[in-house]
Amino acid sequence: MNEKLEILIVEDDTLLSKELALLIDNSDDLILIAVTNDSFKAIEYIKDTMPDVVILDLELHQGKGSGLNVLYNIHTLSLSKKPYILVNTDNSSVITHETARTLGADYIMSKHQEGYSSQSIIDFLRIMCPTIKHIKISSSDVSNTTKPTEQCSKRIYRRIMAELNHVGINPKSVGYTYLIDAIYLMIQQPAQGICAALADKYNKSESSIERAMQNAINRAWKIQNIKELRHHYTAKISSAKGAPTLTEFICYYANILKTEY
Repeated sequence: MNEKLEILIVEDDTLLSKELALLIDNSDDLILIAVTNDSFKAIEYIKDTMPDVVILDLELHQGKGSGLNVLYNIHTLSLSKKPYILVNTDNSSVITHETARTLGADYIMSKHQEGYSSQSIIDFLRIMCPTIKHIKISSSDVSNTTKPTEQCSKRIYRRIMAELNHVGINPKSVGYTYLIDAIYLMIQQPAQGICAALADKYNKSESSIERAMQNAINRAWKIQNIKELRHHYTAKISSAKGAPTLTEFICYYANILKTEY
């Protein structure tokens, strides 16, 4: 059972999103699922990954839809576990706040209040963390027996994608998709022959599959900021190679993520 709180950020303030993401990444008890300024994508994230917490902006002027749209859809979905909704807004309308509460907002934090900052949001979640975790554990017996395998798989895939994005693996590269599948396979059943399995799946040669994945890793280590890479990828890397080998990379993330599911 994963004791870390999984968080989805739905926010159109780019600076605030980056600050929150950094604070969560540097935390030992929080995990960032995704960041989006699109209410429609947010709904898909919630259905696929079932986060523990959603930090939700009501007005997504720089994105799509609105936070109220997200709340309305969560309210109508048959979710086995409802996320804790922390509304984070500069809207001061009493009617809008009441509507948000009616639709399921658990707490509304004003961006105009004294002492407001990205850190204050995280501090608030730390206060709520024991209660949210208790509810999460209490509902686990039911969710573990009713959650579809497909839904659990999507959740793991989202986490893998988030980790690859952190180290700058290009989503447009062929190796990106192969790496996601390879890490997922290693999490499910650690074994040799992952490249062979992917070769069968994509009707490619094993060598082309392996080369595409290693090229994606090498490219990230060549163009990304080394401090950023070391922050997210903490395993030791041979100075002669300059980048993780394919096996090292896959095993590193499989070992981290398999403890969460």
